[in-house]
Amino acid sequence: MALLNYYVGRFLNYLEIERNYSALTVSSYGKDLREFESFLKTNSQEEDIAAIDYLTLRKYLLALSEKKLNKLSVSRKISTLKSFFKFLIRSKYLKTNPAASLIYPKREKKLPEFLSESEVCAVLDAAYEKNASGRRDRSIMELLYGTGVRISELVGLNIEDIDFLSSVVVIRGKGKKERLLPLGSKALVALREYLAEDARKEGPVFLSKRKSRITDRAVRSIVKKYIRTVALSKKVSPHTFRHSFATHMLNRGADLRTVQELLGHASISTTQVYTHLTTDRLKQIYQRAHPRAQ
Repeated sequence: MALLNYYVGRFLNYLEIERNYSALTVSSYGKDLREFESFLKTNSQEEDIAAIDYLTLRKYLLALSEKKLNKLSVSRKISTLKSFFKFLIRSKYLKTNPAASLIYPKREKKLPEFLSESEVCAVLDAAYEKNASGRRDRSIMELLYGTGVRISELVGLNIEDIDFLSSVVVIRGKGKKERLLPLGSKALVALREYLAEDARKEGPVFLSKRKSRITDRAVRSIVKKYIRTVALSKKVSPHTFRHSFATHMLNRGADLRTVQELLGHASISTTQVYTHLTTDRLKQIYQRAHPRAQ
């Protein structure tokens, strides 16, 4: 009997070693597959991978729907199952793929929340405390908005990744893929002022009060602090700066392919969500400018 648990372990090793996935991504796959394994045990289903068929997977998806999970979560779990069984087929552990016919639920396209240019300026201007933590906070938010990086990319940034002479920074994104991003003058000045505090030449760029690499949670708290300072009613996270970066770039004439590359999106369809945001602006300009629009 080929137990599911054994092959889950092999699959996760494959993702980490051969596909070079991040620890966080591998952990997410593992969590989804352990949940599926738990379903099999709870429902007295066969845990032999050869006995898992399409009907078994349909029963699992039905159990997920009864939990009232959102469509995004269900889609992720289906994607995990599809990837896992593809691995089993490719590795010749199975001959048929029971997940091949699984259909993703239709998702409503939710437009990302973003800040206006004036709102971004207000938040950034609020971070002007003349001390070490204030300079750190300022450079964190200048970098989030100035480059559109993900929070995980920001906290993982090392001093050696920044080229101050060329005004560029090396970012390690999803799947540990590297991309080179330009640094604007505001971000450069903020980083120079912050790093001049202790003249460090290597190691993590952003440090906690305990002088260790800053965490995602700490960055979220920093952003919330300055959102409260300027009394913005919008729900804002570090990722909001990424959405704002993309929206403002497109609003000012950047082409979609460039924004895709800057954001590190594997598919341009992911970037296209921001074109819906700029459509409203185009309509407003048309209404104001065209003589036959009224």
